[in-house]
Amino acid sequence: MELLWVLYGVLLISAIVLVPRMLRGRGMRAAAAVDPARYGFVPREEIDIRLPGPDDELTRALTATQRTQDWRAVAALLKGTPAEGEIRWQRVQTLAGAAAVELAQTPGQGAAWLRTWRVEDPKDAGGAAVHAAFLVQRARREPAGSPDVPMILEEARTVAAEAALLAPGDPVPYIVELAGGGDFEAAWEKIVSRAPHHMGAHLAALARLPEDASRDFAERAASAAPVGSLLPALPLFQVFAHLPEVILVRSFYESEVVSRAIGGALYATEHASPSDAVLPVVRHLLAAFLLRAERFPEAVEQFRAVDGYAGAAPWAYEADPAAAYTAHRAQALAGLQWSSERGHTR
Repeated sequence: MELLWVLYGVLLISAIVLVPRMLRGRGMRAAAAVDPARYGFVPREEIDIRLPGPDDELTRALTATQRTQDWRAVAALLKGTPAEGEIRWQRVQTLAGAAAVELAQTPGQGAAWLRTWRVEDPKDAGGAAVHAAFLVQRARREPAGSPDVPMILEEARTVAAEAALLAPGDPVPYIVELAGGGDFEAAWEKIVSRAPHHMGAHLAALARLPEDASRDFAERAASAAPVGSLLPALPLFQVFAHLPEVILVRSFYESEVVSRAIGGALYATEHASPSDAVLPVVRHLLAAFLLRAERFPEAVEQFRAVDGYAGAAPWAYEADPAAAYTAHRAQALAGLQWSSERGHTR
């Protein structure tokens, strides 16, 4: 399952093909009557679907590049982005996702800035990393069973290897290689030697593992995570990746497994640095699970923390991410209003 070619390329964390089954829910009629402006939320038309959360530098650079098709703005941004932490991975995925969306919208013409970047500065490590991630995301967009996928992924791994040579200490090329179907053990060893607690890397690895192995992997990573890491949220992504096709039990989202995963994600968000680039990604998924568990005040709190953005799972799997995000945000607000009224009458 793949998560996050999500984010319109935010994280290959995308990496976990998660089907938006959890978006099928109740309460749309009541939610339609809720005015989000009353609660201080951003209107649908102002939602940015490119990113999961605020990154003003990235927004400015990407907007300039998409407007002018000049790659230098995003290249300069990546040159100044350190390999440590999650932000470089996040930015590479966002740029790759933006290019993939452009190409899908205007086949043969979109994402000219990325092609030009690679031609004019082939030794730029950032350009190589974005190109490799773009190829992985492009492969994810191919129809199931397409004979082009193996060829595209092979090219992605070749470009990722180029990126690794250009930036030896950067874990991002190896994460792209992992997400693109490269040798798991070899790529994982190189990743952990550079960034042992990298959330994006763990999400990419999670996508490569079968259900039982992915559950053990997520639980081990969460239990060994240092304070301040977002890895305690990993079991929630594992649950999302393996949601049943049909959820017959109404209390599924209140079950012990799901409640424990939600608890881990809440712990992670409470202890992570507010500047952690992956924190909004966790909050988006957490908001969706809290909503389904009918924990409305907590869901609204998470929606408020990420409001204005919809470039993350689960919304990014929808044809209209902004519409999916705002509809479920409205459900959470309707639930909050309902629970408030019910509490008042007791």
